[in-house]
Amino acid sequence: MKGLIQRVSQASVEISGSCAGQIGPGILLLLGIEKNDTPAVADKLLKKILAYRIFSDSDGKMNVSLQQTAGGLLVVSQFTLVAETMKGLRPGFSNGASPEQGIALYNYFVAQAQKLHAPVETGEFGADMKVQLINDGPVTFMLEAH
Repeated sequence: MKGLIQRVSQASVEISGSCAGQIGPGILLLLGIEKNDTPAVADKLLKKILAYRIFSDSDGKMNVSLQQTAGGLLVVSQFTLVAETMKGLRPGFSNGASPEQGIALYNYFVAQAQKLHAPVETGEFGADMKVQLINDGPVTFMLEAH
């Protein structure tokens, strides 16, 4: 499972012209689910995201986590994060989860996030989404769990 996290001043996701989710300061998470992922892997990645210290402390150092700031978490499914890009000029997706497995793990991840943190907003798994963000920094990290 891969999570591209971006520290944002604000972020939103739109589906079919309507706002599906939006946050103020916090983390925009683009979540990629692979075929070998499990709920245990999702739990591991979620705990890392919530505790990852990417927000500034009083000295201006990245030393504060999302949980400590009580910032928002916007979770957006991002199948293309799991693409194989090392060879050729076209991405391969053989490592990606099936749609059934992907939606089940996405829904599990979101439910666990909502139990552990607030606010949590989401996009919609498999939907054509328009994501807007103001990246704060910019600060962007790729996190993985296996």
